[in-house]
Amino acid sequence: MSAPGTSSVSFQGNDRLLLGIILGVLTFWLFAQTTLNIAPDMSRELGTDASVMNIAVAITALFSGIFIVVMGGLADRVGRLKIVKLGFALSMVGSLLVGLAPSGRLAVPSLLAGRALQGLSGACIMPASLALVKAYWDGAARQRAISLWSIGSWGGSGVCSLFGGLVTQHLGWRYIFFASVAAAAVGLVLLRGTPESRAETRGEYRFDWSGVLAFMVAMVAVQVVVTQGNRLGWSSPASLALMATAVVFGWLFFRIEAKAPNAFIDFGLFRNSTYTGATLSNFLLNAVAGTLIVSLQLVQIGGNMSAQQAGVLTLGYAIAIIAFIRVGEKLLRRFGARRPMLWGCLITGASILLLTPANVMLADYEVMAVIGYTLFGVGLAFYATPSTDAALSNLPAAQSGSGSGIYKMASSLGAAFGVAISAAIFTALGANPRSVHWLEGVITFQGRQDNLAVRGAAIIALGFNILMVVVAIVSVMLTVPKGR
Repeated sequence: MSAPGTSSVSFQGNDRLLLGIILGVLTFWLFAQTTLNIAPDMSRELGTDASVMNIAVAITALFSGIFIVVMGGLADRVGRLKIVKLGFALSMVGSLLVGLAPSGRLAVPSLLAGRALQGLSGACIMPASLALVKAYWDGAARQRAISLWSIGSWGGSGVCSLFGGLVTQHLGWRYIFFASVAAAAVGLVLLRGTPESRAETRGEYRFDWSGVLAFMVAMVAVQVVVTQGNRLGWSSPASLALMATAVVFGWLFFRIEAKAPNAFIDFGLFRNSTYTGATLSNFLLNAVAGTLIVSLQLVQIGGNMSAQQAGVLTLGYAIAIIAFIRVGEKLLRRFGARRPMLWGCLITGASILLLTPANVMLADYEVMAVIGYTLFGVGLAFYATPSTDAALSNLPAAQSGSGSGIYKMASSLGAAFGVAISAAIFTALGANPRSVHWLEGVITFQGRQDNLAVRGAAIIALGFNILMVVVAIVSVMLTVPKGR
């Protein structure tokens, strides 16, 4: 018999359960993330503004980031299996709202609600499923399970653009989300027969509702300002009100968390400089996901490529990130965390530099894009495991749970804001040819001259991503110690 409130010690994880968990991970990292590539097709069919579509793309990672720490803590108390199943249910409802979104007036509410639910689903599934892996697998079996879980997340993110383009070209983008519903349904069936798992708890627990709500309002306000500021007008009353809301609720959040005994974000963790540097660089390296939405929209809008053709360019990214993720682990063991983290950042920066020259002919850009996307995958693969180890191995055991939750939150929020800011720069400048006219005096644009605004906007937006890599490198150099 197992102790009350703990896992069933007699149960051992099996491949059926692991496949169900991986399908849940894929509903977020593969199916939901296809919008990075298929956003132009969705926008055209639904009749939505580009700035609204930018919100729809980024809001999934935003909601995942806001709630991932909360849902991880809740899973420990009410049951990890229950939270994973809740995540599957949210994914199915969210995917149906997106897949069945009508064109016209109801398109925006249906799309945004569905994408938000997909984000909440990811916040449920990711921490709770990892906790199940830790509870029901041991030793070498656990290492194998974690590797397959990681391939589901990292591999899913690598394949999403290619997968989204292929399905959109041959079936239509809505079938991506119908397939996500099917994957979630199969995952739920595979979870049947698994006993509940929860952590032992002592004393009364009070949920930090005030902190979570203040954080959510502040983050959503910032996101709306970033994505809608150009359309609303940066000095308009609406934009100023949103900025004020973000500042006020951000201040409230820090005040609440500094005093709350059950704060969902423990600021004391950031007294550890290594953890702080690894988490900050993790936020920034995930933020360069904005590179994908800009470069993929560049070749579709500026080069008249289809979503499928654009997705094929990212094939090297998918292969590299799966092939090299274990290489990062080996580099960590040999050199420690600092050097492979820096190498990963440098390779990622080089990949973005290869994707930046939007002034060349399309055929030349395709060659650079293939090499660039491949290096993008190599760089992130080198960085991933050493960064995670640097963040968590420097924390006391009692803080590892909250520390890992905040580290994963940084991943999702980084992706959300990186995509939102990059897309906002690209959309705003691309719609106004005069805003990038000065580039024509600095760079010679080859080939067509009727798409210079889009090409110039892409150069500037990708330059922003290079800046984030530079800041990530500085943070690693200042905080992560040398040696193993």
